[in-house]
Amino acid sequence: MLWPVVFCVFVCVISPAAAVGDGGMTMTLPLERAFPTSHGVELSQLRARDRVRHGRFLQSSLLPDGVVDFPVDGTYDPFLVGLYFTRVQLGSPPKEFYVQIDTGSDVLWVSCASCNGCPTSSGLQIQLEFFDPSSSSTARPISCSDQRCDLGEQSSDSGCSTQNQCSYTFQYGDGSGTSGYYVADLMHFDTIVGNSLTTNSSAPVVFGCSTSQTGDLTKPDRAIDGIFGFGQQGLSVIAQLSSQGVTPSVFSHCLKGSNGGGGILVLGQIVEPNLVYTPLVPSQPHYNLNLQSIALNGQTLAISPQVFETSSNRGTIVDSGTTLSYLAEEAYEIFVNAINQAVSQNVRPLVTRGNQCYLTTSSVGDIFPTVSLNFAGGASMVLRGSDYLIQQNSIGGAAVWCMGFQKIPGQGLTILGDLVLKDKIIVYDLAGQRIGWANYDCSQAVNVSTTTSRGKTEYVNAGQIGNNSSPRNNPYTLLLSVVITFYVASWHLFTFL
Repeated sequence: MLWPVVFCVFVCVISPAAAVGDGGMTMTLPLERAFPTSHGVELSQLRARDRVRHGRFLQSSLLPDGVVDFPVDGTYDPFLVGLYFTRVQLGSPPKEFYVQIDTGSDVLWVSCASCNGCPTSSGLQIQLEFFDPSSSSTARPISCSDQRCDLGEQSSDSGCSTQNQCSYTFQYGDGSGTSGYYVADLMHFDTIVGNSLTTNSSAPVVFGCSTSQTGDLTKPDRAIDGIFGFGQQGLSVIAQLSSQGVTPSVFSHCLKGSNGGGGILVLGQIVEPNLVYTPLVPSQPHYNLNLQSIALNGQTLAISPQVFETSSNRGTIVDSGTTLSYLAEEAYEIFVNAINQAVSQNVRPLVTRGNQCYLTTSSVGDIFPTVSLNFAGGASMVLRGSDYLIQQNSIGGAAVWCMGFQKIPGQGLTILGDLVLKDKIIVYDLAGQRIGWANYDCSQAVNVSTTTSRGKTEYVNAGQIGNNSSPRNNPYTLLLSVVITFYVASWHLFTFL
């Protein structure tokens, strides 16, 4: 669920996207990346910020069906503090807002006029804006009797103001929070229908108008205009757009893990023959999966399957908003001990500030075992050494690699964050209630599919779409030198110790 103000974020500079034939549509939004003036944090700080996020886990037709594509321009540098966000246009006339994209929360909200405690400047070198419903000719407040107000109760503490406005309150794990009221207005975007680009298309969405912010949300060093919720509940943007036939009820991402960065975010389904799927655990507020076992080089570790079972405060969650990854406490020591034994002849183990690390002059891909996370339905997520280790620094010409998997003391949560999601296509099929993945070079073109207004499924290979040095002038260019990184527990932080 939502985090303090700098969470789950995407960086992106949108370029137009893959076209979908025969009535299919593509919507594009401009995305940008910014770097705060400060950079460099310790691994312990990353864990602390992730823990804040995990604490929140425990609280808690206007257009033909088409594809929304978020190609991104930027770099994925683990030694810088990267903050990722997108720009959305709301209201009439349209006004642009920088919002963090959060797959762990459901509601889109932006700071509104007369907001108490909202920052007025940002260390991210962006101009902060405030939404004023009275300045938009299409803005309509949501009354308490509106059934969309009932949907808000799935995602927040909602209530009714003295003006009969449907209100909300989000309280985050670090003590920060925001409150305000829901409003309906137009979201504007570009669409590709057939072979033509349509600009200034729009669809109505309900979003939060924040009138009060507290805690970390008020800090100007990492301030942003709001949060773009991407969860499963009825007020999420993907749920609203899919219910109107604007997009299918599925989204996908592919995060490039190299220092050069890059990636893709698609409101639609990326098609890849090597995709494997596992069911979502039903009736959960997050993207929970049934992890059954863990194997090293094909040998299953002696971890009871009950360790990974889903309950009120246990289970396995896919969360692109977590920087590191986490194993249930009962599985962590078994996993780390097995890794240590497998590499004992080739590396020098050391413990740095409580973190299990390894000193080596060889490639981790040659030394460290392949890890398989085995899920219900026979789907396995295969991890290389670079998928569960983080290169930290060097000592005497040898590289120091540290365990990227952490544990949450006293809790049975397993959380798959950016560390293991990178270099893979990840498909969130909400209609089919399943998640799929495949290892992939995220700098390459991808196939996307959508069901058109004629009921026909279309497949488009983005690599077949023309290239142009000025993508803004060519709606058929899909820039894949993108970076899509999801919200990281306050910042997307990748600098260690």
